[in-house]
Amino acid sequence: MTKPPFSSNHRATLAEAQAFFAANPDIDAIDIIFTNMGGVPRGKRLRQHEVLAVYQNGRFLPGSVLVVDITGRDCEETGLVWEDGDADRYVYPIPGTLVRAPWLGERAAQFLTSFYELDGTPNDLDPRHVLGAVIDMLAADGLTPVVAVELEFYLVDISQGRPIPARGMVTGHRSSDIQVYGLREMEDLKPFFDELYSACDAQDIPIESGISEYAPGQFEFTLRHKPDALRATDDAIMYKRLVKGVAVKHGLEATFMAKPFAETAGSGMHLHVSMADKDGNNAFASEDPAGTELLRHAIGGMKALLADGMAIFAPNANSYRRFKANSYAPVAPTWGVNNRTVSLRIPAGSPASRHVEHRVCGADANPYLAVAAVLAAMAHGMRNRIDPGPPVVGNGYEDSASATRLPNHWAAAIEAFETSDLMKHYLGERFVKNYAIVKGIEMARFMAEVTELDFTWYLRNA
Repeated sequence: MTKPPFSSNHRATLAEAQAFFAANPDIDAIDIIFTNMGGVPRGKRLRQHEVLAVYQNGRFLPGSVLVVDITGRDCEETGLVWEDGDADRYVYPIPGTLVRAPWLGERAAQFLTSFYELDGTPNDLDPRHVLGAVIDMLAADGLTPVVAVELEFYLVDISQGRPIPARGMVTGHRSSDIQVYGLREMEDLKPFFDELYSACDAQDIPIESGISEYAPGQFEFTLRHKPDALRATDDAIMYKRLVKGVAVKHGLEATFMAKPFAETAGSGMHLHVSMADKDGNNAFASEDPAGTELLRHAIGGMKALLADGMAIFAPNANSYRRFKANSYAPVAPTWGVNNRTVSLRIPAGSPASRHVEHRVCGADANPYLAVAAVLAAMAHGMRNRIDPGPPVVGNGYEDSASATRLPNHWAAAIEAFETSDLMKHYLGERFVKNYAIVKGIEMARFMAEVTELDFTWYLRNA
């Protein structure tokens, strides 16, 4: 990247921090947060007197944190550890993210950051800058993505070792039924959800409706769409941390694992996307339930690049346990109208609201990278006028039996991503190389572990 992209190079001003502390003089424990490839928030805790300097001059963090694995271990093969001298880069605050963190205490706050090189250029391994570069490409075509992120999660009790669905806070009942859209399930966890809404309001996260999902202890809340894809994705990053923090305060764990229980539904991250034209109008709006030709071309690109992006959409070993037929998790590159059995759904709604819902991502995916890969695929389809073929009508899982399957193994997904010229073009060649290195190392470390299942299956029988 030779010059900073306009979309992701906006740094928060010193005046923003000064105004925040003028309104919140009691704050004196502030978390500085960076989200790397693995999607895990990392950073430091500062005192109030340290924060203004970060807003004015940035803060040094080691470049190696860009490429640690999901457990926080170095990935030496990236060349960003010993060969690089574990050199520092700058992080700068992201506008609008300095907010109170009420679940951490009355005097706690946080802000998000992005990585920059010492010469001030955005670091091309920072997932937020990767997303910003794709947004710039769409802007060059006169389009602005409008994005909403929906995340499913489980509330679990880990006091007995292995996780089990959380016990109700009002009645003490531990559900074993699915009870999709069940109101009693929401009522029984009212103290948690009340605090969840309150914390979201404190952080200006646009949370709306919530439901009990398709498993005991599984829930989903809607984040309102925004015409600023970066800010919508910042919201998702902040929301995940907030949900986990509020859960811990109530003696629970909130997990966004793709498949925490073998016998119940996996957790997805559904991405809702439309495109605004130069006048701010929805370029997908149409009386036709299938949308405009531009929308269908976008879907054509999304279909074409689903396999190339699976290492981002399903980034972990556990991610691939989610993809099963008749499970509301897609297994093939299919699309349809008002149909939840496909990968790419055009929801029902008014002509002005026409958009596509990408249903492939697990809730464990990094939101910055997931949105970047989806927008890249849409840009590819729209630029090349890719025909998605006819929509699926009826059971998409039956249609999937004869369709090209998505990579259903971690190794295959990493290889498809690493060798994809289109991913390199849209996300950056150095990013693709290093992401594949990190995920390859994670896979090797995961496979090297001897598990209880190894002993159960092989100790006596091998």
